[in-house]
Amino acid sequence: MQIMNSTVLAFIGDSVFELYIRRHVIDKGQVNADLLHQSAVRFVRAEAQARAMKAMLDELTDDEMSLVKRARNKKISTKPKHVDPIIYKWATAFEALIGHLYLSEKYDRMEEIINKSIQIIESKDNSVAPGNVLRKRINDKNGGGKHE
Repeated sequence: MQIMNSTVLAFIGDSVFELYIRRHVIDKGQVNADLLHQSAVRFVRAEAQARAMKAMLDELTDDEMSLVKRARNKKISTKPKHVDPIIYKWATAFEALIGHLYLSEKYDRMEEIINKSIQIIESKDNSVAPGNVLRKRINDKNGGGKHE
């Protein structure tokens, strides 16, 4: 498969993740239309996706990490409303990873990432300081030394 633009991957990943979340919410027994929407929003909002992405960095393959960095570092063409641009970039990276795994037909890995993100978002202790995990990963690869 050719390498796709991270924006396209995020576009696909957004819809795939939304579908999985809707199924998850329904599987938990939610049937009221208003509550379905509120329950789903908890998972698909940028802050939740960014938090999940940062918490999973140590579990990514080198190729996945490369894609996440590329998607996260892509220049934002439109300023996101009601969300910090840094959080928006992390959420976009998460969606791009899901889109990449879906289009590459790596469904088992995609579901593993989605299920892990659901656990992270649902957990009460989901605090990850921005950048700390990425810095650790970069240092580990560089044998210590400066942060990038």
